[in-house]
Amino acid sequence: MATVEELKLRVRELENELIKCKQKQNAMEDAHNQALNRPKIDKMSAEVVDSNPYSRLMALKRMGIVEDYEKIRTFSVAVVGVGGVGSVTAEMLTRCGIGKLMLFDYDKVELANMNRLFFQPHQAGLSKVEAAEHTLRNINPDVAFETHNYNITTLENFTHFMDRISRGGLEDGMPVDLVLSCVDNFEARMAINTACNELGQIWMESGVSENAVSGHIQLIVPGETACFACAPPLVVAANIDEKTLKREGVCAASLPTTMGVVAGLLVQNVLKYLLRFGTVSYYLGYNAMQDFFPAMTMKANPQCNDRHCRRQQEEYKKKEATQPKVEVVQEEEEVVHEDNEWGIQLVSEVSDSELQAATGARPDLPEGITVAYTIPAQDAAAGDTVEETEQSLEDLMAQMRKL
Repeated sequence: MATVEELKLRVRELENELIKCKQKQNAMEDAHNQALNRPKIDKMSAEVVDSNPYSRLMALKRMGIVEDYEKIRTFSVAVVGVGGVGSVTAEMLTRCGIGKLMLFDYDKVELANMNRLFFQPHQAGLSKVEAAEHTLRNINPDVAFETHNYNITTLENFTHFMDRISRGGLEDGMPVDLVLSCVDNFEARMAINTACNELGQIWMESGVSENAVSGHIQLIVPGETACFACAPPLVVAANIDEKTLKREGVCAASLPTTMGVVAGLLVQNVLKYLLRFGTVSYYLGYNAMQDFFPAMTMKANPQCNDRHCRRQQEEYKKKEATQPKVEVVQEEEEVVHEDNEWGIQLVSEVSDSELQAATGARPDLPEGITVAYTIPAQDAAAGDTVEETEQSLEDLMAQMRKL
């Protein structure tokens, strides 16, 4: 009878054989797809022809929006979570011609996911990263893809995750340029936050509410802006196991519209950050009920629970101290038409005495606080009242005409 160790060894052998079979099948599919689809393009062209997939993207340079759009091919981006937001994010980046796309997810495609964009019914049962890679490679064979089908929150996978985002860039051994969090749980967000704080990796976080009508994106620069642990949600701050919050047979709502909007905002921010155009948003919310887009910037918390965040803050302060300070010179505004040949002057309609009479006493307030207005003191005349009369309005009007 086989021992447990022998069985484990046999399982590993079968897993390796399965991986080889999948790689062989993928290679055959890639060869078939390449025969059907367009060949790879070595250099982006701005030539306006129907056969050029980059002509409309390269037009951004001609219109003065982007200085060098072709630089997009030199960047690598890691997308963690290939669900409702992450899959659309990956597709947009692929169509934009990103250099390399790294995908992380451990879930499988289900028919229940068909209310969202990107995935198709025939892909049910496939891992999301495998299904996504096949679709994306057919859309743009110029993009390099790397997929990882595992949960990043486990100890072993977390170590590998950190290794890939720190050494899996477009050039081997170099870090990725940006990490995008498109996960749907706080545990995974905290794992990404911990990894990026430790590595000093800039990342963007995104999310959609459980009622499907609001979402947000957030740029996180370790040491400079608030990380996910600087101002954590209640479930993180109270150390609650979020698995206990989910009930059997109850799932969160999701709309392809809201997820598409959040994915669009995220990729737009990614392009602005990488290609350096427009204003990059540090935090941008979206409320679908009122079409409200709140924006703000959150500073890092010096008492953050993440020690790597506190270390990054100290390094950022030292870096800022070495930067030369730029003195802001306030230019005086030029006075227009102070003197004129017609002798016209602006005179206030309220005299100083009238202004003083209309100003009441100012209360004693702490330093730095002032009142917006004061209540003028009431004189004796202000307290006079009109005597009541039984005369009609017509009689009073007749008396006024006689005066």
